[in-house]
Formats: sequence, structure tokens, C-alpha cells
Amino acid sequence: MAAGGFCKLPNGTVVVALNLPSPAAGAPAGVRVLVHAQNRARALTRLRNLGLRAIYLRGNAAPPTPDEITAVLHHPDGLIWRTAPTVDALTLELWHPIRALLGHPATPA
Repeated sequence: MAAGGFCKLPNGTVVVALNLPSPAAGAPAGVRVLVHAQNRARALTRLRNLGLRAIYLRGNAAPPTPDEITAVLHHPDGLIWRTAPTVDALTLELWHPIRALLGHPATPA
């Protein structure tokens, strides 16, 4: 089970944040994934459709921060990730599109 949480936005949509073990072989040990969707069930379905099958959200222990909400709302896919935050707060990693984690080829524009 993944630690995570959600935040309902004023327009009725939700942002779901999950701390997951990395699905890729050469990727870091843990990742923080953010999903923007119409509701929690659709957010989890988006992740399951990408191959992350055993994803469940129980409770609201680690909801997205305001900075994370802003990041996912400004991304065209509405689905981003970065390595899980460490104790060293000085090292800040940028957000990546989910296809960079899962190894999917970029779709041509």
C-alpha cells in the first residue's frame, strides 16, 4: 500500500499524491507521483492504465502540498513524478512527465 493523499479543488476536481516504490529498474528507490483527475477513482485508474496495477489510496496521510498542486495543474498531461523527498531539503528536483519514469516513448506533437 502506498502512502499518499488527495486534495479536492474548488472546481470539483482532485489532485492525488502517492509515494510509490519506483516501477523502473534503473530509477531511484522511491517516487512521488501526482495525478489530476475528476475524482479519486479516475486518478487511480489513470495510474493503473499505465501499468501500476497495485495502487490503492487509503486515508489522507500525505496530501499534496500547494506547490505540488500548482505543478500538476500547469502540466499538460496532469500526471507527473519526481524522486521522493529526502531529508536534505537543499536538493530540489524538478517534476518529470510520467512517460520518463515508465520508459514510454514521447508522442509526436
